[in-house]
Amino acid sequence: MLAAAVVAGALSQVRAGAEAPLPDRLAVWRAIFARPAVPVQASEAAKIALGYDLFRDPRLSGAGATACATCHNPDRAFTDGRKTGLGPAGALLTRNVPSLYDLAAATSFFWDGRAPSLEAQARVPITAPDEMAGQFPEITARLNADNRMRARFAAVYPTATGIGETEIVDALAAYERSLASPETRFDRWVAGDEQALSAEELRGFDIFVGKGGCVTCHGGWRFTDDNFHDVGLKSADLGRGALEGAGGAIPAFKTPSLREAAHTAPYMHDGSLATLADVVKHYAGGLDQRPSLAPTLVRDLALTDEEQAALVAFIKTVSSAPQAAGEGDETSRPVPNK
Repeated sequence: MLAAAVVAGALSQVRAGAEAPLPDRLAVWRAIFARPAVPVQASEAAKIALGYDLFRDPRLSGAGATACATCHNPDRAFTDGRKTGLGPAGALLTRNVPSLYDLAAATSFFWDGRAPSLEAQARVPITAPDEMAGQFPEITARLNADNRMRARFAAVYPTATGIGETEIVDALAAYERSLASPETRFDRWVAGDEQALSAEELRGFDIFVGKGGCVTCHGGWRFTDDNFHDVGLKSADLGRGALEGAGGAIPAFKTPSLREAAHTAPYMHDGSLATLADVVKHYAGGLDQRPSLAPTLVRDLALTDEEQAALVAFIKTVSSAPQAAGEGDETSRPVPNK
């Protein structure tokens, strides 16, 4: 809420006081987008390491064949490159796999926000029949039969009597909270490196915080307001609206962070937009105009081809450079749903 208030204040200053010197305006935006220093919790190291291994452990699934990392692939910024996730035996899920970066600062989880904590979130895919299809009595029996794993849990949870569901989800949540997105060229620019961004990327930033209105939802260092909005997609999925009641429910989904967005294609809750260029085109003339659209959306946004390209170029500066071809950036071939 504080970040949203700061962004709103900055927007009002920029709109009402265009006379302010450029360095002063940039100082405001740099303050808004500055990454906070996150202290390393040495006491959590063993728990995080345990969660790291559990995240990759197929024993948490019913068939013992899939793990959390099967869909949340670290090499793809913890997504899977598909339009929507895959369940057991290749069954298609209905929503896109979201990234897991910077969730320590998040306030709700899933596209519809139905989980209030990472612990609550972790339970859902593990036990959901159309995802990992696991059952905790069976999972805990498997892990308790592993002497080394039992010793590790005992070291992290000395008062627990063996490995239980609570300890498993607690370790998983600790690991997920440790997932900080890499620093990027944009972060270097925020820190004062004037050479970190090109002229085109800076034009894109100007559109992002100006006429595009993107910053109203994608503000702050995580580039999300953690809120739920109708962004004009044609979809039968109501998202948050389905949780808040029937009759007249608004189709609303959580604002995704733009951190590492260059590596998380395809986009939106249903994976319906293949590239960042498609996303920009959606907001610049592709909205399904309806009364429930988020009030922060610029409904008549018109951008030239050059402006759209500049906006895409800026968004990519919030992502780290690809480390290898095909690691999941939008320039590599998306993984098809089968």
